Amino acid sequence: MSDNRLREVVIVGGGTAGWMAAAALAATMGEQLCIRLIESDEIGIVGVGEATIPAIRLFNGLVGIDEDEFIRATQGSFKLGIEFRNWGRIGDSYMHAFGQIGQSLDLIEFWQYWLRGRHEGVAGPLGHYSFNETVARDGRFARVPRIPNSQLDGLSYAFHFDAALYARFLRGRAERAGVVRTEGRITQVNRDGESGFVRSVTLASGEEIGGELFIDCSGFRGLLIEQALETGYVDWSHWLPCDRAIAVPTANAGPLRPYTQSIAHPAGWQWRIPLQHRTGNGHVFSSAWMDEDEATRILLDTVEGEPLAEPRTISFRTGMRQQAWNRNVIALGLASGFLEPLESTSIHLVQNGIARLISHFPDRSFAQVNIAAYNRRIAYDYERIRDFIILHYTANQRDEPFWRHLREMDLPDSLRDKIELFKATGRVFREQEELFTEVGWFQVLVGQNILPETWHPLADVLTCEELAGFLADLRTIITAPVSRLPSHDQFLAHLRAATQPQGASAA
Repeated sequence: MSDNRLREVVIVGGGTAGWMAAAALAATMGEQLCIRLIESDEIGIVGVGEATIPAIRLFNGLVGIDEDEFIRATQGSFKLGIEFRNWGRIGDSYMHAFGQIGQSLDLIEFWQYWLRGRHEGVAGPLGHYSFNETVARDGRFARVPRIPNSQLDGLSYAFHFDAALYARFLRGRAERAGVVRTEGRITQVNRDGESGFVRSVTLASGEEIGGELFIDCSGFRGLLIEQALETGYVDWSHWLPCDRAIAVPTANAGPLRPYTQSIAHPAGWQWRIPLQHRTGNGHVFSSAWMDEDEATRILLDTVEGEPLAEPRTISFRTGMRQQAWNRNVIALGLASGFLEPLESTSIHLVQNGIARLISHFPDRSFAQVNIAAYNRRIAYDYERIRDFIILHYTANQRDEPFWRHLREMDLPDSLRDKIELFKATGRVFREQEELFTEVGWFQVLVGQNILPETWHPLADVLTCEELAGFLADLRTIITAPVSRLPSHDQFLAHLRAATQPQGASAA
């Protein structure tokens, strides 16, 4: 059996995806594998994926990264959630905050009590019962694993960081762990005539590099998965018609918010991502509903700081490969598919693909049943994240043509059923291993003004006075420690000043 193990892995493309794959494989299977990464300095990277979700901390832990060192190296900041502005109606604002909301009681989720309390006039806004949102709105941050003197979870957090610096940081770790980097531009992909497997790639220098398993991190062009293997693409632009992004960095203007901002515009939305050395900005829009000049004007008119570079345009098509794993090629990152970064899932999808690869790692037989299982799981992950993103668009009350079109379009059955169940019962359920939990779905559904008029019958067990007291007590517990936390800027300044990395042990 050991004679059938794979020994040679070739990663095509660097950037965040390539170096995440290299670092993870080196950390978990480095003693068994010869890992080689090919990238060319001639080829640029997209490099705007700067916001993450809390699962990134698991990846960093797997690779053995010290959190303070990582923040310093990537000019990073902390993220407690995403604020959505103007998505339901112009003037609306809500937050999809990480972590716990309220406290479950008598076998049912907190928000069932909140729905009843809202109906009876004794509940405040949903975000009042989120520690993450309360801290974020106050511009504070600390590593707080549990709210003091309570049974409630503390802060759940992710990061904003410079994606290029993160790739460089991971490269250093991967190369120290034995990954070999080759500089060069691939000019030819060589396949086995019988199996169709990729046998090797030829560089512009004439060097031929062979391997057994190839990981395609070549970005949108999909050098191996699409150009060589012609895998095919599932196009979701009929549900998610945005196909352009204008990106520009700006100087920071004021304290760094510990959250991402997503601001809806007439034919798309704008992101703001605060880093230590700059703010990342972009305007995602549909070229069918707005031209590029207008999209650029809207972005430049609404950024908060002085632009540090000329705006650049990124074109994309929402969807995924028909197979993320085809023969002996596995696509990661943009080579695998693209979902606009509305919920900061781009880097997570890379992380998820790597985790699934390690789980399904093949031997030289490349069992088709194993490949098929991997592809099913990847497709399910993409489809459920797709549904969550569509929800933001379709659940709107805006009057512009773009938004009316999205409100009236036919939905995937999986999303339509979830929305209808929530409208009828106030309940939402996480299925299988889908990324977003019930609390995330609930925040977006309510934030976009989908509010059922009913709730779980068990929420009626409390009297009105008991319910009001329960909600008031939660609000007190959540707000009490906030003023004692340092500001986000203070926390970052302390971290930068530290002479020795302190790690993330407190987290």
